[in-house]
Amino acid sequence: MAAPSSKKFYRSAAWIALACLVVPMFASYYFDDMFSSISYLFEDPSLTQLGWDSSGYGLYASGYSVLCVFGGLIAGGILLDKWGVRISGSIFVGMMAAGAGVVLWALLSGASWSLKAAYAGVMFFGLGSEIAGTAVTRSIAKWFREGPMALAMGLQLAIARLGTAFALVLAPKLVQQSVGHVYTLAETARPAVVGMGLMALGLILWAVFVALDAHAEKAEREGLSSASLRDPVRAKAPESPSPSASSKDEEAFRFKDVLGVLGNKNFWLLGILCVLFYSSIIAFKKFAGAILIPRFDIPASAAGWMVSMLPFSTVIFAPLFGILVDKAGKGTRWMMLGAILALIAHLLLAFAPAGVPLWGYLAMVFLGFGYSLVPAALWPSVPKIVPDKVLGTTFALIYWVQNLGLMSFKWVAGVLLGKSADGPVTVELMFVALCAAALAVALALRRTSARHPELRLDEPNHA
Repeated sequence: MAAPSSKKFYRSAAWIALACLVVPMFASYYFDDMFSSISYLFEDPSLTQLGWDSSGYGLYASGYSVLCVFGGLIAGGILLDKWGVRISGSIFVGMMAAGAGVVLWALLSGASWSLKAAYAGVMFFGLGSEIAGTAVTRSIAKWFREGPMALAMGLQLAIARLGTAFALVLAPKLVQQSVGHVYTLAETARPAVVGMGLMALGLILWAVFVALDAHAEKAEREGLSSASLRDPVRAKAPESPSPSASSKDEEAFRFKDVLGVLGNKNFWLLGILCVLFYSSIIAFKKFAGAILIPRFDIPASAAGWMVSMLPFSTVIFAPLFGILVDKAGKGTRWMMLGAILALIAHLLLAFAPAGVPLWGYLAMVFLGFGYSLVPAALWPSVPKIVPDKVLGTTFALIYWVQNLGLMSFKWVAGVLLGKSADGPVTVELMFVALCAAALAVALALRRTSARHPELRLDEPNHA
């Protein structure tokens, strides 16, 4: 049995590992949302030297998901299970930073091919970000399997979404709104310059995590070896606080296990809920400025603060809801409630009286609560439906389904805003339909949980 001091070390190391893991995700969220609150720049190509319009920006935004959808996520998830998070995660964190660098270069070039180059860059950035996020989630599940997993995932999510909040608030300050002004390439690229600085910091802390994870695994192996010499009988079934021991006796991963995941009904329920719910929020954020400014007659800076309520709310409530899921369970009920709140929010954004900002702020309150509730219950449910050996693959497959929807709905939102006479309301009706469908899937998950209590979907997590 591991010594008490060893247990204490691993508990402390788990929180250090979490602190390192959140920074690359903070950088990823920032870079992904750096144009969300200033998307009005692309309503008219004459507003910027870059020359993009709404359809072009929608195409750029949808590029995040292209490689993810066309096999990249599945291949990356398998690599995570085959090679581990240290090797695979390092490859894709590097890809994320490299793709962001290509986007920055394209923005500064101003050439006729800048949109194509940025589209290529964001494809690599998107795949790197998604697999890096999968590696982070898998690492948290590994380090916190015998502890407050939902809290740890909630904290990671909260801090990552601070990156979104930072982007939404900072971008209007970096690129200040000015009537009749033509924005230079350097002005338009300012948010991306900040993003590359954050990427550099994320790379450094990822390297720290890799070293810590390798040290923990080595110490665990040495501890098992020493224990077997002292007491061979007890060493056969050690109580291990280390992140690697929880899956020590698992059967090796096989490629046919992917088919087992795809045949799992609960995987599809969680995956479909994920794509519907996240599309109603992430696609909305991409065009938040273009929706909120005309709907509520507010300046860009106010729209930035309004939509920043989403990530700011998760900083507080995602960890709290994580604790709630850890202690009280009832995960499928929280998913249902979150979907209901998101539905109410988009109904307000679509049908509330125009020109009254109060309705916009109220909608953000409801959407912020939903944005905290659903992920806090959804992600800790994934390790309950599959064995550890395919956990990385399962997360990657869910992200694949998610990105399939995100790629489609971002593009559709850009087209609707560019072509419809009442674009903001039309786009919001699409989001209302997504939330209603998400609620139906959450109800199906609730029925599944009631019929199959052995899954423990509504049971508390180990504290």
